[in-house]
Amino acid sequence: MIKTVFAGCGRISDLHALGYRDNRKGKIYGLYDPDHDKAAAKAALWQAEKIYNSYEDVLTDPEVDLIEILTPHHLHCDMAIAAAKAGKHVSLQKPMALNLEEADRIIKAVDASDIIFRVYENFVYYPPYVKAREMIDNGEIGEPLSVNLRVRCGCSPDAWEIPLDAWQWRFDPQTGGGCPIMFDHNYHNFSLILYLLGEVEQVFAWADYSEVVPESGLKVNVPSMIMWKYRRGRAYGVMDVVMAPELEIDTKHYADESRLEITGTAGIIFVNRCTGRLQNRPPLELFKKGITTSFENIPASWEISFKLATEDMLEAIVEKRQPRLDLRQGRNALALTLAVQESAARGCSLKI
Repeated sequence: MIKTVFAGCGRISDLHALGYRDNRKGKIYGLYDPDHDKAAAKAALWQAEKIYNSYEDVLTDPEVDLIEILTPHHLHCDMAIAAAKAGKHVSLQKPMALNLEEADRIIKAVDASDIIFRVYENFVYYPPYVKAREMIDNGEIGEPLSVNLRVRCGCSPDAWEIPLDAWQWRFDPQTGGGCPIMFDHNYHNFSLILYLLGEVEQVFAWADYSEVVPESGLKVNVPSMIMWKYRRGRAYGVMDVVMAPELEIDTKHYADESRLEITGTAGIIFVNRCTGRLQNRPPLELFKKGITTSFENIPASWEISFKLATEDMLEAIVEKRQPRLDLRQGRNALALTLAVQESAARGCSLKI
């Protein structure tokens, strides 16, 4: 039984906890958060055995096998390096760091250790995306030519209520790394882009700005348009991100949604949902030889991607192998994220 400590008990920890429910491989052994009351409440909910007063106490506890680092982005680098030096396995929430220099420091520390380390990214475990990747690899659509990802941020009466002060740190480049959508949320999408067709060699991006709350002064860089060229073959991609405050989305989580279309020389793959649902269409469809095949029964609730991500990490520790997203893949996603931000700011095309 792998004993895991959550370092950070913010809202995202609720989804991470799903993977440990009735899991015979691992359990939430302890919790650490500067807000002791928050950690105590989560410990009671998840039946965790220990609440730590400091991160140093986590690192020096010989009972701890794995640390899930779920803290604001500016804390990732030092916490990850300290865990590696302490010999603790690490699952580090995305993005792995604020910049490539920090990412390289983490890689150096992990390479000098014997730990299992991965950058946590649930999108690459979401079953419709995994199936799409499998179809591409099996040649179902021939040579892949384009990826089209459409992201919509709207509203929902059933969406999570997240107080503004709980995510205000994301608007500060010193703690959040950049604009919340371009740097934080889109890191999911950039990881997915790389997962589908491999590395990107060039990007171009435009970005406008919209206020999250009227007269708050807090702005996100949408609407935005991002284009890229893959290193492989003749493959290109485009992603547009729009905030539509009155667009109601069927969701139990964040009020945003993505639709994915991958076109090849012989067919098209459609992934019609992720965090929620906009249309009454199957999770996954394949158009080939004039026929549309619908995959109705593929698991498509967003939270299952968190469960599968946890399963892979726990199994990787037992089997002493690398889980999906390794450090260098996480670095590639960070490099792409930073290049997109820079391209939008400078108004020019950039090579990765």
